[in-house]
Amino acid sequence: MIRRKTKQIFVGSVPIGGGAPISVQSMTNTNTGDVPATLQQIKSLAAAGCDIVRVAVPDKKAALALPAILAASSLPVIADIHFDYQLALAALKAGVHGLRLNPGNIGGPERVKEVASLAKSLGTPIRVGVNSGSVSPQMLAKFGGLTADAMVESALIQVRLLESCGFDQIKVSLKASRLPLMLEAYAKLAELVDYPFHIGVTEAGLARRGSIKSAAGIGALLGIGIGDTLRVSLTGDPLEEVFVAKEILRAFELRQEGIEYVVCPTCGRTGIDLEAIAEEVEDKLSALNIKKPLRVAVMGCVVNGPGEAKDADVGLAGGLNKGVLFCRGKEVGYYPANELVDELIKLVIKITQEEN
Repeated sequence: MIRRKTKQIFVGSVPIGGGAPISVQSMTNTNTGDVPATLQQIKSLAAAGCDIVRVAVPDKKAALALPAILAASSLPVIADIHFDYQLALAALKAGVHGLRLNPGNIGGPERVKEVASLAKSLGTPIRVGVNSGSVSPQMLAKFGGLTADAMVESALIQVRLLESCGFDQIKVSLKASRLPLMLEAYAKLAELVDYPFHIGVTEAGLARRGSIKSAAGIGALLGIGIGDTLRVSLTGDPLEEVFVAKEILRAFELRQEGIEYVVCPTCGRTGIDLEAIAEEVEDKLSALNIKKPLRVAVMGCVVNGPGEAKDADVGLAGGLNKGVLFCRGKEVGYYPANELVDELIKLVIKITQEEN
């Protein structure tokens, strides 16, 4: 899969664009002014595999909390700023690793120039964020409503404004809750600029539907080589965002970390309690917190089962109340259904220990 060529920027130590691995972002939903709560959530996000975290900075209290957050955060921190350029300046002086802002809503060209000048001196990148819900009335009138062209021109105006200040450490997002609109906007802007793109489906919804919608939208962009960093925007615990984001990247073989599961959907041929076995396998392997890239197959019958199980690093193919285990394409042996999980776990532990 050929990825779009872009310039590279850095958010802290994390490279964005220029062929760097696609990074996973999330956003805390704590009150940023509550430093202990915010740091606890950042710690949990880091443990889940998040690469970059964004915090809302809506007021002075949140801005004053940034130094303490930055001092203790294990992740690069991006400050999310709107309307008040003084908050952007305060965030930069505190040492944030990036800004997310809309240059058009912080008070005019002179204030943009002041923010861009300080960001440039500090080497701090800025994300120009255009959401479908925040396109200006002027753009909507010009293009006859909310269109991809309206979003693209909105982004270009903000990009050119920063460029006019001599600032080019930019990444861009064009998020929308309508997938066709989002896809068209990103595809059009990709022809016009070489800045890295932050991708995602905004306001995707609660975990179940939102995960599906995000996978469809983000996956469509990744499939055409667009995307340098991403966030899955779900209502609820941000840890779920990181899980879904990592699984999307894993599905495209863009993130080689941890275990990829191949699990049979079950049918009338299934001769073992595959759902219970698959759940037990995932639970026990999750507890081991394996970082090594592994493919584990849990299959339920003799049709596709042996082939998928052989193709995995470790796999099982079920029969009538029993199953066969494979390791790296070689048959290990047949076991009763109630022994399959423990034997599979032993195999996974064995190969991870042997190859460390």
